[in-house]
Amino acid sequence: MASIQTYQFNKYSPAGFYVARRMGFVAPEEELNCYPREWVHRYTSRGYMLYDPVIRWAYENTGYARWHEIDTPDLHDILQQAREFGLNFGLVIAYRNGVSDPHRSFGSFAREDRDFTNIEIIELSEMLVSLHDNKPPVTNLTAAELEVLAMLKEGMLMKQVAAELGVSESAIKARLKNAKQKLSAKTNTHAASVASDLGLI
Repeated sequence: MASIQTYQFNKYSPAGFYVARRMGFVAPEEELNCYPREWVHRYTSRGYMLYDPVIRWAYENTGYARWHEIDTPDLHDILQQAREFGLNFGLVIAYRNGVSDPHRSFGSFAREDRDFTNIEIIELSEMLVSLHDNKPPVTNLTAAELEVLAMLKEGMLMKQVAAELGVSESAIKARLKNAKQKLSAKTNTHAASVASDLGLI
């Protein structure tokens, strides 16, 4: 089973993050808190989880919201206090898979420099869904498929890749077709981008 640590949530949330996988009635099956230690101490010692508008949003909704879009009253100024620790821009994502599954997974992510882009939100959402559904990150690409993706990432054309590797263009196309399926990518460029984001190339 894939654990939270096998996902690159930190790549998109350099100021810190908290992820809870499959939250039940009392506690999640797994959680990981990578927010600054001083902030975690203040947050837990003052019992802020009971009043945190971000956590409340995650329990009441599915989808995503940037912190500044949440309209739940912040009676304890929790988000303002978080700024003291560099948590200036934030995002919350919550996921639940159908009516029959009572569990939900959610994550709270932060940046110091800017708001999250739509692409970053999509990437984080896909990771959270994969984590919830117990699907490990993609690791089943062959060395040959990764080699081709790495060359495409460097800007080489398919004809150049084939010449460099000493194989036919149809062989390169076959490798790319397999890679796209494994990465759920629509185009060759998209596959190379996803593989790069996952740290595979």
